[in-house]
Amino acid sequence: MAQTEEHPEFFPSIADVVHKTNAGEEEDISARPMEEIESLCMQCEEQGVTRMMLTSIPFFREVIVMSFRCEHCGHSNNEIQSAGKIRPEGAMYTVKILNRSDLDRQLIRSESCTINIPEFQLVLPPSRGQLTTVEGLLRDIVADLNVQQPLRRIQDENAYAKIQEIIDGLKEIIADDEEEDEEGKDKLEQRDISKEDPVARAITITLDDPSGNSFLEFVDSMSDLKWNMRTYERSLEQDRQLGLAPPAEDKEENVVDETEQQPGGPDEEVFEFPGICSRCSRPLVTRMKKVSIPYFKDTLIMSTNCDDCGYRDNEIKSGAAISELGKKITLKVEDRDDLSRDILKSDTSGLSIPEIDLVLHPGTLGGRFTTLEGILDQVYEELTEKVFNTGDSGVADVDDRAAFQEFLRKLKQVKNAEIPFTLILDDPLANSYVQNLYAPDPDPNMEVVAYERTWQQNEDLGLNDMNVESYSGDDTTDGDVKTQSS
Repeated sequence: MAQTEEHPEFFPSIADVVHKTNAGEEEDISARPMEEIESLCMQCEEQGVTRMMLTSIPFFREVIVMSFRCEHCGHSNNEIQSAGKIRPEGAMYTVKILNRSDLDRQLIRSESCTINIPEFQLVLPPSRGQLTTVEGLLRDIVADLNVQQPLRRIQDENAYAKIQEIIDGLKEIIADDEEEDEEGKDKLEQRDISKEDPVARAITITLDDPSGNSFLEFVDSMSDLKWNMRTYERSLEQDRQLGLAPPAEDKEENVVDETEQQPGGPDEEVFEFPGICSRCSRPLVTRMKKVSIPYFKDTLIMSTNCDDCGYRDNEIKSGAAISELGKKITLKVEDRDDLSRDILKSDTSGLSIPEIDLVLHPGTLGGRFTTLEGILDQVYEELTEKVFNTGDSGVADVDDRAAFQEFLRKLKQVKNAEIPFTLILDDPLANSYVQNLYAPDPDPNMEVVAYERTWQQNEDLGLNDMNVESYSGDDTTDGDVKTQSS
Protein backbone atom coordinates (compact mmCIF):
# COMPACT_ATOMS: atom_id res chain seq x y z
CA MET A 1 0.00 0.00 0.00
CA ALA A 2 2.89 2.33 0.78
CA GLN A 3 4.32 1.82 -2.68
CA THR A 4 0.96 2.56 -4.27
CA GLU A 5 0.64 5.83 -2.39
CA GLU A 6 4.12 7.01 -3.39
CA HIS A 7 3.67 6.12 -7.04
CA PRO A 8 1.68 9.23 -8.17
CA GLU A 9 4.09 11.51 -6.28
CA PHE A 10 7.05 10.66 -8.49
CA PHE A 11 5.20 9.88 -11.74
CA PRO A 12 1.99 11.97 -11.90
CA SER A 13 -0.17 11.89 -15.01
CA ILE A 14 0.36 14.48 -17.73
CA ALA A 15 -2.96 16.13 -16.84
CA ASP A 16 -1.81 16.61 -13.23
CA VAL A 17 1.49 18.06 -14.43
CA VAL A 18 -0.31 20.60 -16.62
CA HIS A 19 -2.67 21.52 -13.76
CA LYS A 20 0.24 22.08 -11.37
CA THR A 21 2.10 24.14 -13.97
CA ASN A 22 -0.88 26.43 -14.60
CA ALA A 23 -1.75 26.77 -10.90
CA GLY A 24 1.82 27.30 -9.67
CA GLU A 25 3.47 30.69 -9.37
CA GLU A 26 6.36 31.49 -11.68
CA GLU A 27 8.49 32.73 -8.78
CA ASP A 28 8.00 29.58 -6.73
CA ILE A 29 10.63 27.26 -8.26
CA SER A 30 10.06 24.45 -5.76
CA ALA A 31 6.41 24.15 -6.84
CA ARG A 32 7.28 23.42 -10.47
CA PRO A 33 6.64 19.81 -11.52
CA MET A 34 9.89 19.63 -13.49
CA GLU A 35 13.61 19.95 -12.89
CA GLU A 36 15.81 22.49 -14.71
CA ILE A 37 19.53 21.87 -15.17
CA GLU A 38 22.10 24.00 -16.97
CA SER A 39 23.93 22.00 -19.62
CA LEU A 40 26.34 22.66 -22.49
CA CYS A 41 24.94 23.36 -25.95
CA MET A 42 26.71 21.19 -28.52
CA GLN A 43 26.07 23.76 -31.30
CA CYS A 44 27.47 27.02 -29.89
CA GLU A 45 29.18 25.63 -26.74
CA GLU A 46 27.24 28.05 -24.54
CA GLN A 47 25.14 27.13 -21.51
CA GLY A 48 21.57 26.04 -22.24
CA VAL A 49 18.78 24.65 -20.06
CA THR A 50 17.63 21.02 -19.87
CA ARG A 51 14.19 20.40 -18.38
CA MET A 52 13.23 16.94 -17.06
CA MET A 53 9.75 15.83 -16.12
CA LEU A 54 8.62 12.54 -14.56
CA THR A 55 5.18 11.50 -15.71
CA SER A 56 3.03 8.46 -16.41
CA ILE A 57 1.19 7.82 -19.67
CA PRO A 58 -2.26 6.19 -19.40
CA PHE A 59 -2.40 2.52 -20.47
CA PHE A 60 1.40 2.57 -20.78
CA ARG A 61 4.03 3.16 -18.09
CA GLU A 62 6.24 5.74 -16.40
CA VAL A 63 8.56 7.83 -18.58
CA ILE A 64 11.10 10.64 -18.27
CA VAL A 65 10.56 13.52 -20.71
CA MET A 66 13.61 15.73 -21.37
CA SER A 67 13.77 18.99 -23.31
CA PHE A 68 16.85 21.10 -24.09
CA ARG A 69 16.93 24.67 -25.40
CA CYS A 70 19.75 27.13 -25.89
CA GLU A 71 18.80 30.81 -25.69
CA HIS A 72 22.02 31.83 -27.44
CA CYS A 73 21.69 29.97 -30.76
CA GLY A 74 18.09 28.73 -30.53
CA HIS A 75 19.04 25.05 -30.75
CA SER A 76 16.46 22.74 -29.16
CA ASN A 77 16.15 19.01 -28.63
CA ASN A 78 13.51 16.74 -27.10
CA GLU A 79 13.93 13.18 -25.86
CA ILE A 80 12.01 10.58 -23.88
CA GLN A 81 13.33 7.62 -21.89
CA SER A 82 11.53 4.77 -20.18
CA ALA A 83 11.66 4.85 -16.39
CA GLY A 84 10.92 1.13 -16.07
CA LYS A 85 12.83 -2.03 -16.82
CA ILE A 86 13.18 -3.77 -20.16
CA ARG A 87 10.12 -5.90 -20.78
CA PRO A 88 10.48 -9.70 -20.99
CA GLU A 89 9.02 -9.62 -24.52
CA GLY A 90 9.25 -7.33 -27.50
CA ALA A 91 6.23 -5.40 -28.77
CA MET A 92 4.98 -4.50 -32.25
CA TYR A 93 2.29 -1.85 -32.76
CA THR A 94 0.46 -1.32 -36.06
CA VAL A 95 -2.03 1.42 -36.91
CA LYS A 96 -3.85 2.31 -40.13
CA ILE A 97 -3.99 6.04 -40.86
CA LEU A 98 -7.31 6.54 -42.67
CA ASN A 99 -8.75 9.79 -41.24
CA ARG A 100 -7.20 13.05 -40.14
CA SER A 101 -8.10 12.23 -36.55
CA ASP A 102 -5.62 9.32 -36.75
CA LEU A 103 -2.82 11.87 -37.13
CA ASP A 104 -3.45 12.98 -33.53
CA ARG A 105 -2.64 9.58 -32.03
CA GLN A 106 0.07 9.78 -29.40
CA LEU A 107 3.31 7.98 -30.23
CA ILE A 108 6.16 7.00 -27.93
CA ARG A 109 9.36 5.85 -29.59
CA SER A 110 12.17 4.40 -27.49
CA GLU A 111 15.82 4.42 -28.53
CA SER A 112 15.55 0.77 -29.66
CA CYS A 113 12.40 1.15 -31.78
CA THR A 114 12.28 0.68 -35.57
CA ILE A 115 9.49 2.43 -37.53
CA ASN A 116 8.25 1.08 -40.84
CA ILE A 117 5.89 2.71 -43.40
CA PRO A 118 5.49 0.03 -46.09
CA GLU A 119 3.51 2.22 -48.53
CA PHE A 120 6.63 4.37 -49.03
CA GLN A 121 9.11 1.50 -48.43
CA LEU A 122 10.45 3.68 -45.61
CA VAL A 123 12.22 2.21 -42.59
CA LEU A 124 13.50 4.40 -39.75
CA PRO A 125 16.30 2.73 -37.76
CA PRO A 126 16.51 3.03 -33.96
CA SER A 127 17.22 6.59 -32.87
CA ARG A 128 16.72 8.81 -29.84
CA GLY A 129 13.57 8.48 -27.73
CA GLN A 130 10.65 10.64 -28.78
CA LEU A 131 7.20 11.63 -27.46
CA THR A 132 5.08 13.02 -30.27
CA THR A 133 2.02 12.34 -32.41
CA VAL A 134 1.70 10.58 -35.75
CA GLU A 135 1.53 13.96 -37.48
CA GLY A 136 4.60 15.13 -35.58
CA LEU A 137 6.48 12.02 -36.65
CA LEU A 138 5.60 12.57 -40.31
CA ARG A 139 6.63 16.22 -40.11
CA ASP A 140 9.99 15.22 -38.59
CA ILE A 141 10.53 12.73 -41.42
CA VAL A 142 9.80 15.44 -44.01
CA ALA A 143 12.15 17.86 -42.28
CA ASP A 144 14.97 15.31 -42.04
CA LEU A 145 14.65 14.25 -45.68
CA ASN A 146 14.56 17.88 -46.89
CA VAL A 147 17.91 18.73 -45.31
CA GLN A 148 20.12 17.05 -47.95
CA GLN A 149 17.78 17.42 -50.92
CA PRO A 150 19.62 20.40 -52.56
CA LEU A 151 22.86 18.43 -52.43
CA ARG A 152 21.25 15.24 -53.74
CA ARG A 153 19.78 17.16 -56.66
CA ILE A 154 23.32 17.95 -57.81
CA GLN A 155 25.07 14.67 -56.95
CA ASP A 156 22.39 12.01 -57.60
CA GLU A 157 19.22 13.00 -59.45
CA ASN A 158 17.69 9.51 -59.19
CA ALA A 159 17.98 9.50 -55.39
CA TYR A 160 16.64 13.06 -55.30
CA ALA A 161 13.59 12.12 -57.36
CA LYS A 162 12.74 9.06 -55.25
CA ILE A 163 13.14 10.91 -51.94
CA GLN A 164 11.19 13.90 -53.24
CA GLU A 165 8.36 11.53 -54.13
CA ILE A 166 8.26 10.36 -50.50
CA ILE A 167 8.34 13.95 -49.24
CA ASP A 168 5.47 15.00 -51.51
CA GLY A 169 3.41 11.97 -50.47
CA LEU A 170 3.89 12.69 -46.75
CA LYS A 171 3.02 16.36 -47.29
CA GLU A 172 -0.25 15.32 -48.92
CA ILE A 173 -1.13 13.24 -45.87
CA ILE A 174 -0.41 15.96 -43.32
CA ALA A 175 -1.82 18.68 -45.67
CA ASP A 176 1.35 20.77 -45.39
CA ASP A 177 1.40 23.37 -48.18
CA GLU A 178 4.24 25.37 -46.52
CA GLU A 179 2.17 28.56 -46.76
CA GLU A 180 1.37 30.72 -43.78
CA ASP A 181 -2.32 31.33 -43.27
CA GLU A 182 -3.19 34.77 -42.04
CA GLU A 183 -6.50 33.58 -40.66
CA GLY A 184 -4.95 31.01 -38.31
CA LYS A 185 -7.93 30.71 -36.01
CA ASP A 186 -10.38 30.12 -38.83
CA LYS A 187 -8.10 27.41 -40.21
CA LEU A 188 -7.88 25.70 -36.81
CA GLU A 189 -11.65 25.72 -36.52
CA GLN A 190 -11.92 24.25 -40.01
CA ARG A 191 -9.49 21.46 -39.02
CA ASP A 192 -11.50 20.66 -35.91
CA ILE A 193 -14.63 20.26 -37.99
CA SER A 194 -12.93 18.06 -40.60
CA LYS A 195 -11.16 15.62 -38.29
CA GLU A 196 -13.12 12.70 -39.71
CA ASP A 197 -12.24 13.55 -43.31
CA PRO A 198 -10.11 10.88 -45.01
CA VAL A 199 -6.43 11.57 -45.57
CA ALA A 200 -5.13 12.01 -49.10
CA ARG A 201 -3.36 8.66 -48.95
CA ALA A 202 -3.94 5.84 -46.46
CA ILE A 203 -0.76 4.50 -44.85
CA THR A 204 0.26 1.95 -42.24
CA ILE A 205 2.71 2.74 -39.46
CA THR A 206 4.44 -0.09 -37.61
CA LEU A 207 6.51 0.27 -34.43
CA ASP A 208 8.82 -2.69 -33.73
CA ASP A 209 10.52 -2.43 -30.33
CA PRO A 210 12.45 -5.42 -28.91
CA SER A 211 12.56 -3.74 -25.48
CA GLY A 212 8.76 -3.32 -25.38
CA ASN A 213 9.07 0.32 -24.25
CA SER A 214 7.38 1.98 -27.24
CA PHE A 215 3.69 2.76 -27.51
CA LEU A 216 1.10 3.78 -30.10
CA GLU A 217 -2.19 5.18 -28.83
CA PHE A 218 -5.48 3.43 -29.47
CA VAL A 219 -8.89 5.14 -29.61
CA ASP A 220 -11.51 4.38 -26.94
CA SER A 221 -10.32 0.81 -26.20
CA MET A 222 -7.85 -1.85 -27.27
CA SER A 223 -10.52 -3.22 -29.61
CA ASP A 224 -9.81 -0.32 -31.97
CA LEU A 225 -10.17 -1.75 -35.50
CA LYS A 226 -7.36 0.42 -36.87
CA TRP A 227 -4.95 -0.51 -34.05
CA ASN A 228 -3.14 -3.73 -33.33
CA MET A 229 -0.52 -4.84 -30.84
CA ARG A 230 1.29 -8.14 -30.46
CA THR A 231 4.18 -9.31 -28.32
CA TYR A 232 6.94 -11.67 -29.39
CA GLU A 233 9.93 -13.43 -27.94
CA ARG A 234 13.22 -11.67 -28.66
CA SER A 235 15.90 -13.37 -30.72
CA LEU A 236 19.47 -13.81 -29.50
CA GLU A 237 20.65 -11.02 -31.79
CA GLN A 238 18.05 -8.61 -30.36
CA ASP A 239 19.13 -9.52 -26.82
CA ARG A 240 22.69 -8.67 -27.81
CA GLN A 241 21.60 -5.31 -29.23
CA LEU A 242 19.85 -4.48 -25.95
CA GLY A 243 22.87 -5.58 -23.91
CA LEU A 244 21.03 -8.52 -22.34
CA ALA A 245 23.39 -11.10 -23.89
CA PRO A 246 27.15 -10.89 -24.48
CA PRO A 247 28.49 -10.52 -28.03
CA ALA A 248 29.25 -13.73 -29.92
CA GLU A 249 33.03 -13.41 -29.54
CA ASP A 250 32.85 -12.56 -25.83
CA LYS A 251 30.43 -15.44 -25.24
CA GLU A 252 32.85 -17.95 -26.79
CA GLU A 253 35.69 -16.59 -24.66
CA ASN A 254 33.56 -16.84 -21.51
CA VAL A 255 32.67 -20.46 -22.31
CA VAL A 256 36.36 -21.31 -22.69
CA ASP A 257 37.26 -19.55 -19.46
CA GLU A 258 34.46 -21.26 -17.52
CA THR A 259 35.53 -24.66 -18.84
CA GLU A 260 39.12 -24.05 -17.80
CA GLN A 261 38.13 -22.81 -14.34
CA GLN A 262 35.66 -25.58 -13.48
CA PRO A 263 36.96 -27.22 -10.29
CA GLY A 264 34.94 -30.41 -10.69
CA GLY A 265 36.32 -31.38 -14.10
CA PRO A 266 34.17 -33.78 -16.12
CA ASP A 267 31.53 -34.02 -13.36
CA GLU A 268 30.53 -30.38 -13.92
CA GLU A 269 30.27 -30.68 -17.71
CA VAL A 270 26.90 -30.84 -19.43
CA PHE A 271 26.85 -33.17 -22.44
CA GLU A 272 24.51 -32.56 -25.38
CA PHE A 273 23.26 -35.22 -27.79
CA PRO A 274 21.27 -34.39 -30.95
CA GLY A 275 18.13 -36.40 -31.51
CA ILE A 276 14.64 -36.47 -33.02
CA CYS A 277 11.47 -35.48 -31.15
CA SER A 278 9.13 -38.43 -30.66
CA ARG A 279 6.06 -36.20 -31.14
CA CYS A 280 6.82 -33.78 -33.99
CA SER A 281 9.87 -35.58 -35.51
CA ARG A 282 11.91 -32.40 -35.51
CA PRO A 283 15.54 -32.11 -34.32
CA LEU A 284 16.09 -31.54 -30.59
CA VAL A 285 18.89 -31.72 -28.04
CA THR A 286 19.10 -34.03 -25.03
CA ARG A 287 21.32 -32.79 -22.20
CA MET A 288 22.98 -35.05 -19.64
CA LYS A 289 24.86 -34.17 -16.46
CA LYS A 290 26.53 -36.23 -13.78
CA VAL A 291 25.42 -35.35 -10.23
CA SER A 292 26.85 -36.63 -6.96
CA ILE A 293 24.20 -36.98 -4.23
CA PRO A 294 25.61 -36.72 -0.66
CA TYR A 295 25.62 -40.01 1.29
CA PHE A 296 24.51 -41.88 -1.84
CA LYS A 297 26.17 -42.35 -5.23
CA ASP A 298 26.68 -40.69 -8.60
CA THR A 299 23.65 -40.35 -10.85
CA LEU A 300 22.99 -39.16 -14.40
CA ILE A 301 20.26 -36.58 -15.01
CA MET A 302 18.95 -36.39 -18.58
CA SER A 303 16.64 -33.68 -19.88
CA THR A 304 14.96 -33.47 -23.28
CA ASN A 305 13.20 -30.29 -24.48
CA CYS A 306 11.68 -29.65 -27.90
CA ASP A 307 11.49 -25.96 -28.82
CA ASP A 308 9.04 -26.63 -31.66
CA CYS A 309 6.19 -28.56 -30.01
CA GLY A 310 7.05 -28.01 -26.32
CA TYR A 311 7.59 -31.71 -25.51
CA ARG A 312 9.62 -32.20 -22.31
CA ASP A 313 10.98 -35.28 -20.59
CA ASN A 314 13.33 -35.84 -17.65
CA GLU A 315 14.94 -39.09 -16.58
CA ILE A 316 17.36 -40.33 -13.92
CA LYS A 317 19.91 -43.12 -14.38
CA SER A 318 22.46 -44.59 -12.03
CA GLY A 319 26.05 -43.63 -12.77
CA ALA A 320 27.67 -46.28 -10.58
CA ALA A 321 28.17 -50.04 -10.75
CA ILE A 322 25.39 -52.54 -10.08
CA SER A 323 25.04 -53.16 -6.35
CA GLU A 324 25.44 -56.67 -5.03
CA LEU A 325 22.44 -56.25 -2.73
CA GLY A 326 19.00 -54.74 -3.13
CA LYS A 327 17.63 -52.00 -0.88
CA LYS A 328 14.29 -51.42 0.79
CA ILE A 329 13.58 -47.96 2.23
CA THR A 330 10.68 -47.48 4.66
CA LEU A 331 9.76 -43.90 5.62
CA LYS A 332 7.12 -42.96 8.18
CA VAL A 333 5.59 -39.61 7.22
CA GLU A 334 4.01 -37.75 10.12
CA ASP A 335 3.84 -34.06 9.05
CA ARG A 336 4.32 -31.76 6.07
CA ASP A 337 8.03 -31.30 6.81
CA ASP A 338 8.61 -34.83 5.55
CA LEU A 339 7.08 -33.92 2.19
CA SER A 340 10.07 -31.67 1.45
CA ARG A 341 12.55 -34.58 1.54
CA ASP A 342 14.47 -35.19 -1.66
CA ILE A 343 13.67 -38.52 -3.24
CA LEU A 344 15.33 -40.42 -6.07
CA LYS A 345 13.15 -43.15 -7.51
CA SER A 346 14.93 -45.20 -10.15
CA ASP A 347 13.13 -46.97 -12.99
CA THR A 348 13.75 -50.34 -11.26
CA SER A 349 12.15 -49.30 -7.98
CA GLY A 350 8.64 -50.05 -6.82
CA LEU A 351 6.65 -47.64 -4.64
CA SER A 352 3.89 -48.51 -2.21
CA ILE A 353 1.79 -46.88 0.53
CA PRO A 354 0.03 -49.64 2.54
CA GLU A 355 -2.42 -47.30 4.29
CA ILE A 356 -4.29 -46.57 1.05
CA ASP A 357 -3.35 -49.77 -0.87
CA LEU A 358 -1.24 -47.88 -3.40
CA VAL A 359 1.27 -50.04 -5.28
CA LEU A 360 3.42 -48.86 -8.19
CA HIS A 361 5.39 -51.59 -9.92
CA PRO A 362 8.98 -51.07 -11.13
CA GLY A 363 9.09 -48.97 -14.28
CA THR A 364 6.02 -46.88 -13.40
CA LEU A 365 6.77 -43.13 -13.80
CA GLY A 366 10.33 -44.01 -14.88
CA GLY A 367 13.29 -42.49 -13.04
CA ARG A 368 12.47 -39.37 -11.05
CA PHE A 369 14.54 -37.03 -8.87
CA THR A 370 12.18 -34.72 -7.01
CA THR A 371 10.68 -34.26 -3.54
CA LEU A 372 8.24 -36.58 -1.79
CA GLU A 373 5.48 -34.04 -2.36
CA GLY A 374 6.42 -33.79 -6.03
CA ILE A 375 6.25 -37.52 -6.70
CA LEU A 376 2.92 -37.86 -4.87
CA ASP A 377 1.50 -34.98 -6.91
CA GLN A 378 2.65 -36.70 -10.08
CA VAL A 379 1.01 -39.98 -9.03
CA TYR A 380 -2.24 -38.13 -8.29
CA GLU A 381 -2.19 -36.31 -11.64
CA GLU A 382 -1.44 -39.48 -13.59
CA LEU A 383 -4.32 -41.34 -11.93
CA THR A 384 -6.89 -38.56 -12.22
CA GLU A 385 -6.09 -37.57 -15.82
CA LYS A 386 -5.28 -40.88 -17.49
CA VAL A 387 -7.04 -43.59 -15.46
CA PHE A 388 -10.20 -41.99 -14.16
CA ASN A 389 -11.86 -40.88 -17.37
CA THR A 390 -15.16 -41.32 -19.15
CA GLY A 391 -13.87 -43.12 -22.23
CA ASP A 392 -13.90 -46.80 -23.08
CA SER A 393 -10.89 -47.44 -20.84
CA GLY A 394 -12.37 -45.64 -17.83
CA VAL A 395 -14.00 -47.06 -14.73
CA ALA A 396 -17.40 -48.09 -16.05
CA ASP A 397 -19.00 -49.84 -13.09
CA VAL A 398 -20.74 -47.60 -10.59
CA ASP A 399 -19.32 -49.44 -7.58
CA ASP A 400 -15.82 -49.40 -9.05
CA ARG A 401 -16.15 -45.70 -9.79
CA ALA A 402 -17.22 -44.96 -6.21
CA ALA A 403 -14.35 -47.06 -4.85
CA PHE A 404 -11.88 -45.26 -7.08
CA GLN A 405 -13.21 -41.88 -5.98
CA GLU A 406 -12.68 -42.92 -2.37
CA PHE A 407 -9.15 -44.02 -3.23
CA LEU A 408 -8.41 -40.63 -4.84
CA ARG A 409 -9.77 -38.87 -1.78
CA LYS A 410 -7.39 -40.81 0.47
CA LEU A 411 -4.50 -40.19 -1.92
CA LYS A 412 -5.21 -36.45 -1.78
CA GLN A 413 -5.10 -36.59 2.01
CA VAL A 414 -1.79 -38.44 1.82
CA LYS A 415 -0.14 -35.98 -0.57
CA ASN A 416 -1.24 -33.10 1.70
CA ALA A 417 0.06 -34.97 4.81
CA GLU A 418 -3.37 -34.75 6.43
CA ILE A 419 -2.99 -38.32 7.69
CA PRO A 420 0.20 -40.20 8.66
CA PHE A 421 1.34 -42.83 6.17
CA THR A 422 4.25 -45.11 5.32
CA LEU A 423 6.23 -44.85 2.08
CA ILE A 424 8.10 -47.94 0.90
CA LEU A 425 10.68 -47.95 -1.91
CA ASP A 426 11.85 -51.43 -2.92
CA ASP A 427 14.75 -51.30 -5.40
CA PRO A 428 16.58 -54.53 -6.33
CA LEU A 429 19.51 -52.51 -7.74
CA ALA A 430 19.71 -50.14 -4.72
CA ASN A 431 19.60 -47.09 -7.00
CA SER A 432 16.85 -45.28 -5.07
CA TYR A 433 17.34 -42.75 -2.31
CA VAL A 434 15.36 -40.78 0.28
CA GLN A 435 16.95 -37.81 2.00
CA ASN A 436 18.07 -38.33 5.59
CA LEU A 437 17.28 -35.15 7.51
CA TYR A 438 19.57 -36.24 10.36
CA ALA A 439 22.59 -37.24 8.24
CA PRO A 440 25.16 -38.49 9.02
CA ASP A 441 23.22 -39.79 12.06
CA PRO A 442 20.43 -42.37 11.57
CA ASP A 443 16.95 -41.06 10.80
CA PRO A 444 14.44 -42.26 13.47
CA ASN A 445 11.58 -42.16 10.93
CA MET A 446 13.37 -44.04 8.16
CA GLU A 447 14.54 -47.64 7.95
CA VAL A 448 16.96 -48.86 5.25
CA VAL A 449 17.33 -52.61 4.78
CA ALA A 450 19.77 -54.29 2.39
CA TYR A 451 18.77 -57.73 1.12
CA GLU A 452 20.02 -60.33 -1.29
CA ARG A 453 18.16 -60.47 -4.58
CA THR A 454 16.21 -63.59 -5.52
CA TRP A 455 16.94 -65.59 -8.65
CA GLN A 456 13.75 -64.27 -10.27
CA GLN A 457 14.77 -60.65 -9.60
CA ASN A 458 18.16 -61.27 -11.19
CA GLU A 459 16.43 -62.93 -14.11
CA ASP A 460 14.10 -59.96 -14.62
CA LEU A 461 17.08 -57.60 -14.52
CA GLY A 462 19.10 -59.73 -16.96
CA LEU A 463 21.87 -60.42 -14.44
CA ASN A 464 21.76 -64.23 -14.64
CA ASP A 465 22.95 -64.26 -18.25
CA MET A 466 25.60 -61.57 -17.75
CA ASN A 467 29.18 -62.81 -18.29
CA VAL A 468 31.84 -60.77 -16.50
CA GLU A 469 34.71 -63.25 -16.76
CA SER A 470 38.04 -62.53 -18.51
CA TYR A 471 37.48 -58.78 -18.36
CA SER A 472 40.41 -57.92 -16.05
CA GLY A 473 43.61 -56.41 -17.36
CA ASP A 474 45.80 -59.34 -16.23
CA ASP A 475 43.71 -61.89 -18.10
CA THR A 476 43.82 -59.85 -21.30
CA THR A 477 47.58 -59.42 -21.08
CA ASP A 478 48.16 -63.14 -20.48
CA GLY A 479 45.95 -63.98 -23.42
CA ASP A 480 47.94 -61.70 -25.71
CA VAL A 481 51.23 -63.23 -24.53
CA LYS A 482 50.02 -66.77 -25.17
CA THR A 483 48.86 -65.81 -28.66
CA GLN A 484 52.24 -64.28 -29.48
CA SER A 485 54.10 -67.32 -28.10
CA SER A 486 52.10 -69.73 -30.20
